[in-house]
Amino acid sequence: MGAIREPTVGLYETDYYAWTRDQAEKIRRGDFARLDAANLIEEIESLGRSEERELESRLEQLLMHLLKWQHQPSKRSASWTATIREQRRRIARLLKRMPSLRAKAGEFLQDDYELARELAADQTGIDLAAFALTCPYTVEQVLQVEWFPVPEN
Repeated sequence: MGAIREPTVGLYETDYYAWTRDQAEKIRRGDFARLDAANLIEEIESLGRSEERELESRLEQLLMHLLKWQHQPSKRSASWTATIREQRRRIARLLKRMPSLRAKAGEFLQDDYELARELAADQTGIDLAAFALTCPYTVEQVLQVEWFPVPEN
């Protein structure tokens, strides 16, 4: 006689919320043999990727505003300052909750800078070539609360 397929495995595809409740209850009861292990592994890995995406997104926004700050000193506004500070606060909170992501900030810096550079050029009308090809800031500078880049001459 073949193994009986757990009926809740199909829940993953048909009712994700019910699947999560079912899996949580099985873990609480210690019913590990009936867990949907393959999908649980996928979901746990996905959670980590989600946190990485948040860090990347916040770094991109922060870098873009730092570039605008540096290249357009006459157009600085309270809104730019607020955005820079907000992104730094959010990144700091994320890194406090998940310290192992700090290494990822350094890894992501150049890739995030490349997109931030393009966004800054689009938003400012400044030629893309005016922005450095590689990130001119260190990750420590970018995340430092009171640091702002020196304006371009």
